[in-house]
Amino acid sequence: MATSTDDRQRTEISTSGKDRDKVWDLIKDIRIAMLVTQDRSHKLSARPMAAANRDFKDGVLWFFARQGSPKLDELAQSSDVLLAYSHPGKQDYVSLSGKAQVVRDPKRVKDLWSEAARVWFPKGPDEGDIVLIAVDVDTAEYWDSPSATVVYAYGYAKAALTGEPPKMGENKKVAF
Repeated sequence: MATSTDDRQRTEISTSGKDRDKVWDLIKDIRIAMLVTQDRSHKLSARPMAAANRDFKDGVLWFFARQGSPKLDELAQSSDVLLAYSHPGKQDYVSLSGKAQVVRDPKRVKDLWSEAARVWFPKGPDEGDIVLIAVDVDTAEYWDSPSATVVYAYGYAKAALTGEPPKMGENKKVAF
């Protein structure tokens, strides 16, 4: 696997509030993330999940789940998770890693409820088998690149002329 010089040299992790806010700004309008868990034999599983958050002030992402779903068994084996967000149209990509826990709190379910969740829970927030997955984010990494066609044309021309990829956009690791 090829590793760029930028990847090898970048070891700093930002702890700034501005960079944490940027992570939220990048993911808040992306409806679906891929939640990656692992089972007891360390096999990875990913599934699409919609975050229930309306803000990210506490560094926790919340997801609705159904009691008895396989992902809950996987979380009981290992609380380490990865969330991957992608907005290819804007060239925004974010990965977040952290610890997940299953929370059984009907009041919190009602607080986080939105009608969009009714697709998976047709009886509403009082449906008895709704639980929450709380992901306490440890670190995030984002790639925020300009998406204009002109920028891509420039990048292609630069790569063709110099043999080097362009340095466009921003890539940063952020600690929470």
